[in-house]
Formats: sequence, structure tokens, C-alpha cells
Amino acid sequence: MSSPHHRPLRLGTRGSPLALAQAGRIARQLHERCGRPAVLVTVVTPGDESTAPIERLGTTGVFTTTLREALLRGDVDLVVHSCKDLPTAPVPGLQVAAYPAREDPRDALVWPGGTTLDALPHGARIGTGSPRRGALLRAAGRRLEIVPIRGNVGTRLRKLADGEVDALILATAGLFRLGLLDEATTPLEPSVLMPAPTQGVLAVECRTDDPVTAAQLRTLDHAPTRAAAITERGFLAALDAGCSAPVGALAELAAEPGAEGAEGPEPAVRVSGVIAAPDGSSVIRAQATGPAGDGDALGRGLAHALLEHGGAGLLDRALHAVTS
Repeated sequence: MSSPHHRPLRLGTRGSPLALAQAGRIARQLHERCGRPAVLVTVVTPGDESTAPIERLGTTGVFTTTLREALLRGDVDLVVHSCKDLPTAPVPGLQVAAYPAREDPRDALVWPGGTTLDALPHGARIGTGSPRRGALLRAAGRRLEIVPIRGNVGTRLRKLADGEVDALILATAGLFRLGLLDEATTPLEPSVLMPAPTQGVLAVECRTDDPVTAAQLRTLDHAPTRAAAITERGFLAALDAGCSAPVGALAELAAEPGAEGAEGPEPAVRVSGVIAAPDGSSVIRAQATGPAGDGDALGRGLAHALLEHGGAGLLDRALHAVTS
């Protein structure tokens, strides 16, 4: 009988090209860092089977719940999520054992005709399935037509090539992981298009009763990414908002001025957050900085500040737009 330390791990993943690329990366890292082989196990989720707009699927976790159920049943030993798809509520029996180093969190404009958002002609058709992206693009003050679009990255790029839209907004991290960054891609700064909370972060989850796998997964954990992810997930949890809400957040590690420790400045995290009206008519922004170890509380505090300064009304408008 093979040792539990060395038998191949069953790694659960969605079957999209991006999900498989992400899972394959984690499998390679596990083998490189602790010699543990992994085989990919494809799991079909409701989000993969539906073509409805993401905000109308009626539940959070449409890309993650089925994976988590397979993990709890013991069908797989670990699962890899795009962290921005992962609901903030904990699941008894499961733990995020690793947040590997984050890729570029920014959104990207994919437009073969130019390089900048400002260069887009008035009336250009921009394809995105994200209420956040649509709202913030409208708020930029340009006369653009937002075209709802779903499907994996390859499907969206084909629709662009076929002329169904003039440009796309996609996650820079996803394009990078698929090897699709090129001269037609321009990352957009968070001051223009604040990313979705934890965009560019992977979450590697296993069971709490599997300490061997958890310990091996922790070799992939990246402390700055974990601090940022916990902060941004705290922000999202306090808003009680999912993919239907036009909200964004980005946390980055910084040095706390004057907080000198034995090994240099005390780690701190700076988080920026935004809540927008669905039509882009109003955008509320705020920023906060605090100790990295208090990231969850920091993110929640920033969310409450935005809610108190008009964000609650904007989220109500977004909910009404989805249900009406």
C-alpha cells in the first residue's frame, strides 16, 4: 500500500480551459515543492452548464459548490478555485490551505484597434458579463454600449473576432495563465476599473481531517497574497454581496510608517473599495490601512463605511435591477 504522503492526489477542477490551466499549475507546484503527484478530476458545475447572465443564476457558489461537495464526499483530495468565485461563508470540514502568489489583479481591455480605454470610439460595443465592470465603464463618462456576454475566455475572444462586440474586458490574470496576453491587451488601472475582490488569486481547498494534504498545500501559500485575500474577502462578506453586485476591492501590503520591529517595518495592508450604481451614475470609493494581521476586520470596516455613506442604497438598486 502506498504511503498517504506520496500517493497521487486527486485534484478537483472545473473543465474550462482556464480552470484546467490553473489546476495544472497547482499540480506542477505540488510536485516541484514536495514531490507529490496529482491527477486532475474534472467536475461539472451549474455555472458551467448555464448560459444565463451570471447575476441571474440565483445563487452564490455556482462555480464552487459542486466542487466542494465532491471534496466533502472524498471523491477528490483538494480543489482549486478562482478565489473571486468562492463564497465568503466558511464550510464546516473544509479549509483554504493555500493562497498561492497572486497574478496581476487588474482588468484588461482587449481591443485589436487600439491600446487605451480613452481611444475607444463613442458607441463602441464592450463585451462583459460583469455588473461591476459594466457599472464602472459607464461611470467613466464615455458613451459606450455595454454588451452582456458569457462563456469561457476562448468563447469571448471568438465573439470579438466575429464582430459581435468591438472590445472585451477580461481579467489580466486569466489571459496570462492561458498565454493570451498580446499587443491587443491593455491592463486598466484600479482607479478606473477597481478589480473584483480577490481577482487574480487562487484558493486551494482541502478537508480539515486531512492534515497530510493540508501540510503539503501550505508549501504553496504566499503570505502577502493570503493577507490581501483575507482583507478583500472580509470586505465582500460585510457587504453580503455576490457576483450580481457592482463592487470592487483591492488590498496591497505596505509598510506601516513608524512601526519599526525587530526585522523592519510592521507589515500593514492598504485596501481600497468601491460600490457603484448599476448605471454608473454614482460611485462611492474609500480606502483604509491597518495591520496585515487584522485584514478581515479592516476589510469589514471599510465595507461598513461605504454602506453608511450611500453604498447601501446603491446595492439595493443593484438587487432591484436583477430581480425586476
